[in-house]
Amino acid sequence: MLHVGKINRLTVIAEFPFGFQLAPHRDAEESDQATLSRDNAPEGLTEGQELSVFVFTDNSGQMIATPDTPKIQRDDTRVLRAVGATHFGAFFDWGLENDLLVPANQQNTPVSEGMNYVVHAFVDNATGRLIGSTRLHLFYPEQSAYAKPGDNVTALVYAKTELGYKVLVNEQYLGLIFHSDALVALKIGESVPAVVKQVREDGKIDITMQRQDQAGRDALQQAIIEDLIAHGGLSTLTDKSQPDAIYKHFSVSKNAYKKALGALFKQRQILIEKDAIRLAPSRTKQK
Repeated sequence: MLHVGKINRLTVIAEFPFGFQLAPHRDAEESDQATLSRDNAPEGLTEGQELSVFVFTDNSGQMIATPDTPKIQRDDTRVLRAVGATHFGAFFDWGLENDLLVPANQQNTPVSEGMNYVVHAFVDNATGRLIGSTRLHLFYPEQSAYAKPGDNVTALVYAKTELGYKVLVNEQYLGLIFHSDALVALKIGESVPAVVKQVREDGKIDITMQRQDQAGRDALQQAIIEDLIAHGGLSTLTDKSQPDAIYKHFSVSKNAYKKALGALFKQRQILIEKDAIRLAPSRTKQK
């Protein structure tokens, strides 16, 4: 059978002036056939040949095949740009000629043209059409039996609230980065390395952008030393530097960086000057 919203391996079962009829096999029913227009067909395509095509349903309900691969397929979640918005829905660029529709009732918040959003693609049961949704809570759980405090994860920001940022974690479950745990301002569609902070009593999961255990502190101190060694024992990134500069370099908060510098200074591994930090002479000799 045809898999709507997916890449299918199909056979040309008939040729017409306007294009080709494709199906999984020659005896497939009409509902399992898709039309490939001649304009989109590979040169020299003939009856009996096989090819890989993406299958979707057009506005009239007809199955359409295209050799082009879209930016998102059924059951995928991707960052897409809105190219239009109306009262009944928004349209997103997904790499095909016809834009992907996200109906108004599938929008987490009203969509603004030109902005990026995290979109989940699925087949609408009522119409059989592939459409999108920004309401990720309809497709992903807010709990996970496998999430444990301290797990390193990837967090994709899909919404901003008064509390913080809603994130899709490892493309598996939903979590929240509180503003206090977000080291920098985040944008919708931005993916950041993060850590599971805690699993609450209700099963919901808090995410932080920075390790807060001893292993994280040790790793930061080692990263600072390695960075100094790589730059001839000198760095102009001090405890007075801007938070954004510190985060860009080490992916930690300014407070965590200051604490790491203090610890390294007490260990006599670095010297802290007004506008720079240096490897301590004893550490330089060890290189």
